[in-house]
Amino acid sequence: MIKVAILGYGTVGSGVFEIIKENKDIINEKTDNEVEVKYVLDLRDFPGDPCENVLVHDYDVILNDPEVEVVVEVMGGLHPAYEFVKSALEAGKSACTSNKELVAKYGAELVNIAESHNRNFLFEAAVGGGIPIIRPLNMHITADAIQEIEGIMNGTTNYIMTKMAREGADFEEVLKEAQELGYAERDPSADVEGYDAVRKIAILASLATEKTVDFEKIYTEGITNITATDFKYAKAMDRSIKLIAKFKNEGDGYVASVSPRLIAKDHPLYNVNDVVNGILIKGNMVGDLVFIGSGAGKLPTASAVVSDVVDCIRHLNVSTTVIWNEEEYQLADFSQSKKKFFLRTTASKEEIEEVFGYVTYIDANVDGELGFVTAKLTEEEFSEKELAFGKTITRIRMED
Repeated sequence: MIKVAILGYGTVGSGVFEIIKENKDIINEKTDNEVEVKYVLDLRDFPGDPCENVLVHDYDVILNDPEVEVVVEVMGGLHPAYEFVKSALEAGKSACTSNKELVAKYGAELVNIAESHNRNFLFEAAVGGGIPIIRPLNMHITADAIQEIEGIMNGTTNYIMTKMAREGADFEEVLKEAQELGYAERDPSADVEGYDAVRKIAILASLATEKTVDFEKIYTEGITNITATDFKYAKAMDRSIKLIAKFKNEGDGYVASVSPRLIAKDHPLYNVNDVVNGILIKGNMVGDLVFIGSGAGKLPTASAVVSDVVDCIRHLNVSTTVIWNEEEYQLADFSQSKKKFFLRTTASKEEIEEVFGYVTYIDANVDGELGFVTAKLTEEEFSEKELAFGKTITRIRMED
């Protein structure tokens, strides 16, 4: 019998407990073992809950129990999650997590500690929720040079952008609705400012390069400046606006960013709407692979966590194929990345063309302003021109 401990009994933790209980026969068959949750760790009490008989409040009970083979960290945050997972690995236990903050900050270290003890640190649920993306990147696309990874990696922002596009609503109005429905936190900054998405793209980029991509060095811009009027222009261009996390080989190296982008109808992520996530991987041989599914939610995320538990049990004394070194990967300079930009302005055509030269004007029947698309410019060139122009209402990057 294999004993498992769950750290945290919130939304995902209770989902993990439920899946192991409800799908016990399936899990036992796939692991060729009987799997049982021996402990649930939480500071709270849950009278009458199914976890009540295995609930503990002291982590050391779990750490010092040699029967516990796999620790599931679903507490969230960096501390004490980091200390708990690290000590579990050092004690010869495998660990699984859905915690993207933990993985983005300490992933390489924890992977290497696990490997040194012939155990595993797995984190399938940390990026795409219920979407299988870590395992395919680690195990199934290993013969290719990864040319690009880009995705809609945050369900909250995608829900907001979808509602704004469909209903012509303003950001603040839709954000309030998302909070009422439980899609957005009371403090939504991690989602709407892009901080959640940047950690996820950093994790995928690190696995693609087998080094550590520092999420704090990735250009990050959220959706708080996007307006209903921007979506009128998007519709006029047969495009949609999505918060895109991106890691791309641009010839001189890989550039990474998170920002709103105008994407065309033929883009694989154009129809990824509501709280759904979508991730596109381009290999130099396999071409485009698209992964679409539930990027969050109790059972989809918990399902991905339990799949890691199964994998850990199948490889109790063997480290699997996660290769992630602590050496930092040097990203190319984002300021030299080239693309077209869409701008709205109250300036005249003469003033626009004096600064930006030839542009393409967009007619969206908006009174009192003009919308236009620039030629391809580097980020640095655009910033200089925009500063000299001084009359921008909003600007959004165009996705090829």
